Amino acid sequence: MSTGYGSFCGLIHIVFVVVALVKIANSNADTGSKLLWAAAVFFFPFLGLIAWWIWGPKS
Repeated sequence: MSTGYGSFCGLIHIVFVVVALVKIANSNADTGSKLLWAAAVFFFPFLGLIAWWIWGPKS
C-alpha cells in the first residue's frame, strides 16, 4: 500500500462517499429518489457527489 498523496485523496473520497450515502439514506426523500441519488453517488462518484451536494434533498 502506498502512503502518498494519492492514497490520502482516495481515503478522503471514500469518506465523502460513505457520508453522502448515509445522509441520503437518512433523508426525508421518497424511496425512489433515495435509490437514484445513491446510484448516482455510487456509479459516478465525483460527479454524483457534486450533483447531490447541489441538487439533492436539503434535509
